[in-house]
Amino acid sequence: MRPSSFPTTSSSNVLPDNVLFEGGAGEKVRRKLLDEFDLHTILRLPTGIFYAGGVKANVLFFDKKPPRADGKPHTTETWVYDFRTGQHFTLKQRPLTRAHLDDFVTAYRPGEPRSSRVESEDDNGPFKKFSYEELVARDKINLDITWMKDPALDDADSGLPPEVIAEEIVRDLQAALNEFTAIARSLGGEVDVPEAEVE
Repeated sequence: MRPSSFPTTSSSNVLPDNVLFEGGAGEKVRRKLLDEFDLHTILRLPTGIFYAGGVKANVLFFDKKPPRADGKPHTTETWVYDFRTGQHFTLKQRPLTRAHLDDFVTAYRPGEPRSSRVESEDDNGPFKKFSYEELVARDKINLDITWMKDPALDDADSGLPPEVIAEEIVRDLQAALNEFTAIARSLGGEVDVPEAEVE
């Protein structure tokens, strides 16, 4: 799946999850993104789509705007589409295809005004909007927003093949290791992480 497969009415960037929640410089970048750009859509993706090693990714859609004379932020609301919760892909048995994103494209409504968008009727649905005020009120302007419940977590008999469950466990463990490594390095530690051997 390539970023060019997504709607292209605005600029977009594929970023790993940690960019959406890390403090310090990350918080400053997120505030600048909300204030100086119109960050109108975030697409939350499952692991392994753009990054290896269990890293979860997001596609951020935004428009660059000239500075406003009144100093107000350009982002008034951001729509978040959760294409992560309950989605399970593998590189071989169940690879992601363009058809899997049809519901997102329909909700995104490329070529139409964003005012025509509609939130999911179900509270556990994948498409929600958040106001600028809601976003900046979040701790460290955390844009890693979740609200959906994964039915597979409540149902041990969800029918997922064992190899998919095993692959997701490996990805989650690798993602956790990556996060702890980044924390250790930011604290000044020298961390030597051996490459995972996968047969």
